Formats: sequence, structure tokens, C-alpha cells
Amino acid sequence: MVRTAPPAESSDCRAVSEILGRVGDKWTMPVVVALHDRPHRFNELKRRVGGISQQILTSTLKTLERDGMVERTVRATTPPQVSYALTDLGHSLVNTVGQLAEWVIANLVTIHENRQRHDGRGSRP
Repeated sequence: MVRTAPPAESSDCRAVSEILGRVGDKWTMPVVVALHDRPHRFNELKRRVGGISQQILTSTLKTLERDGMVERTVRATTPPQVSYALTDLGHSLVNTVGQLAEWVIANLVTIHENRQRHDGRGSRP
């Protein structure tokens, strides 16, 4: 017997869409990927991501921390040292997105060919 999931509620779809939108934004994945191997301090992370402003990095880290994907650790030194690391949830995101990236790479030629074929048809309905 094959079991199927119940139809998605519209609230489920909105929640999934909201999280996918966040994960797919311009800066979330570069930050997550930069943290995948080890914790980083803020400026080190800013250099690794490249091109991200301090304000956007701060906002992205706060959002990822709120969602439980990043853990912020403050060491009681003078001045305080703050580092950021992926949680288990954050690492699972890296693995999942890695699978998606592999799918894209495996299908990139086909997708480009389909786009060229489609674009060559002109503006048909």
C-alpha cells in the first residue's frame, strides 16, 4: 500500500514558501556555506563571504540564529570575542542544498538547451 501525504494546507504552503525564500535569498547560502567547516568571527566571515555589507551580514546572522541554524557564542574576553557556527540544523541545510546543487550541475546543459529551444520559438502562447 502506497501512503501519500495529506494535501498541504495553505498555511503550510505559506510557511514553506517563507523559509524557501529566506534560504534562497542572495546572502543566506553564502553565509551558511562559509560556516560549514568551522566557526568564524564576524570580520573573518565577512571576508569569506565577499561583497556582503556589515549591515546585511548582521541581519542575515540574526535571522539564521533566530531560525536555529546558526549559534552565536560570546567569549568573556576584553574585548568580547563573538563567533558564529552552524548548528545541526544548519549543517543539514548545507547537505540538502548540496544535493540540490548537484542536481543543477547534472541538468545544467539540458536546462540551457531547453531555454534556447524555448526562446527560439518567439512569443507564442
